[in-house]
Amino acid sequence: MDSTTASLVDYVLEARFDALPEASIEASKTRLLDSLACVAAGFHHPISIAACRLAGRYPTDRGASLLGSPLKVAPEMAAFANGTMLRVLDLSDMYRTKSGGHPSDTIAGVLAAAEVGACDGRSLLTAIAIAYEVYCSGCDAFDFNSKGWDQPVYGVVATALATGYLLGLGREQLGHAVSLALVPNMAMYQTRHGELSSWKGSAGANGARNGVFAALLAQAGFTGPEAPIEGKYGLWDAVGRFEWRLLASQPPQRITRTHIKCFPICYHGQSAVWAALSIRDRVQIEQIKAIRIDTHRTAVDLMAGSSSRWAPATAETADHSLPYVVARAFLDGEINEESFRLDALRHPQVLSLMACTTVHEDEKMSAMFPDYSPCRITVSLADGAQVQGEVKHPKGHEQYPMTPEEIDHKVISLFEPYGGREQTRALIEIVRHADQVDDVTRIFVPFRKNEVRP
Repeated sequence: MDSTTASLVDYVLEARFDALPEASIEASKTRLLDSLACVAAGFHHPISIAACRLAGRYPTDRGASLLGSPLKVAPEMAAFANGTMLRVLDLSDMYRTKSGGHPSDTIAGVLAAAEVGACDGRSLLTAIAIAYEVYCSGCDAFDFNSKGWDQPVYGVVATALATGYLLGLGREQLGHAVSLALVPNMAMYQTRHGELSSWKGSAGANGARNGVFAALLAQAGFTGPEAPIEGKYGLWDAVGRFEWRLLASQPPQRITRTHIKCFPICYHGQSAVWAALSIRDRVQIEQIKAIRIDTHRTAVDLMAGSSSRWAPATAETADHSLPYVVARAFLDGEINEESFRLDALRHPQVLSLMACTTVHEDEKMSAMFPDYSPCRITVSLADGAQVQGEVKHPKGHEQYPMTPEEIDHKVISLFEPYGGREQTRALIEIVRHADQVDDVTRIFVPFRKNEVRP
């Protein structure tokens, strides 16, 4: 294996629960809890239903649980279906440095691997911390996105390594798992360009699926190309040379720096919604003449940089549209799943507010990003007055974190409509004490009390 692959593999082999910082353990529990709540919230989405029905074609007694169903299915299909439910509403956590994405996409694969590997809670939490460290260090290492490659590129490697850890793969097998994950599965950034499709909510889940399958292939004796990153036609040839290395002397801690979302929209619109909500009580909708949004370059590019963001035809595009989510925030005082119904997208008041909205890059804000995620909204009223709201960090940002009570509130709001109050409290309790669980399938019990889908 090449030296970059060897560095990642050796890092995984040195990982131990007892060496994890307490902050990383607690962050792993919190991200697991947040992710499972997102699964419950996305359970009834049409794409989730389609993914679960697809996975349900491959039942096996030796597989992994399809959450919300009595079935066990092929582990890679469980990773895909559970990962789609996790991601489809765009409520899962986020990390952004040179590249960005949703590291919790890996959790669906880690859960499947932990189940087929008959692992305990300590192993599960360690694997989550490993997956986040690999994923986020990939974001730190290189700007894959500007080269046309999507977040599953580092997600598939992270999932393969975390899965391999849970399956007890040796050094050579882990090296092959990385190669078998990366070489066949380079994901294009086309997923997030133009009018967004349902694949936007499944691309990360597919990365988890491919990562699990790569580790299973390596376990079964398959070998991968020997130099997937540094070799000729490897990753370096595709994107350019960069350093992606982890030191065994530095235990996983990047998981503590990921951002948790409050609203089911692209992360780069979170601050804009908070800014709009901060001044909503000071304006009357019928008096609004103009809305000016000033923010950093990444938010402009991703959420206002194409014509589709100004006339969203799908929910996937609308939750990545700055003018749309700001208009919805002013009208409704909140953003939730109902904000993205097709009739909501076409509401005359929304269209009117979007028509009077402009979006601008503020160079000072761009210089502050990604350490800050700033946005300023200025509303001009019919009487000539202006009202302004500005936010440096949305709630849930690394530097403005949610409290445990606020996390619980999010979980309750998402899981209780699915499973009821008793099951929600059971989920919170078992995940908060996941390090004491001797069998990871106990974590699925709150879902199993409400199994409704074959």
